[in-house]
Amino acid sequence: MNKLTRLLFAGLCLSSSVTVFADAPWLIRARAVGVIPEASSTTISLIGGSVSHISNQIVPELDFSYFFTPQLATELILATTRHSAEATNTALGSVDLGSVWLLPPTLTAQYHFNPEGNFNPYVGVGINYTYFYNVKNGPVSLATHYGNSFGPAFQIGADYALNDQWSINVDVKQVLMKSNVQVTTALGTLGTKVTINPLLVGVGVGYKFG
Repeated sequence: MNKLTRLLFAGLCLSSSVTVFADAPWLIRARAVGVIPEASSTTISLIGGSVSHISNQIVPELDFSYFFTPQLATELILATTRHSAEATNTALGSVDLGSVWLLPPTLTAQYHFNPEGNFNPYVGVGINYTYFYNVKNGPVSLATHYGNSFGPAFQIGADYALNDQWSINVDVKQVLMKSNVQVTTALGTLGTKVTINPLLVGVGVGYKFG
């Protein structure tokens, strides 16, 4: 095969791969995700101590990716999770702060390293907005308010293609998340700034279409 023939063959292969990609720019994934918060806070007003425990959870997650090129994509991650919280080393000892649901939609921009191969690792960076809702008060709380959070998110993962449509996915994200928390009690209003910064570890399946 002479040089010109090889170049023409390579160009044909590249053209074919781009055409196939253009026919299926969407990727939807379903994952099981372990949510592992990093619990810490500033000193709680009036009673001292800090928020030292936020419960782990395993939740279902759905995400949608759109590929602008074989390497570049955006991903929107959708899930909701419930966590309980506890303060320790306070003047009242350990304090149950009740529970709260988090809705943290996250949008990332991704770079995929090996889009033509079966094993395709990627990295991503993006933004997260977390909405706190459905608060359940603890035994000493009359009312609890969580301030919503806005912060960056970082991602690393890989897809393994089973065929042209289906793939297996492993994904790890770190979301930087803080909330200004106010708890109304008979003693007065307790205030603190809670750092949550959950690590999200997911395993799931993907389906490419479009």
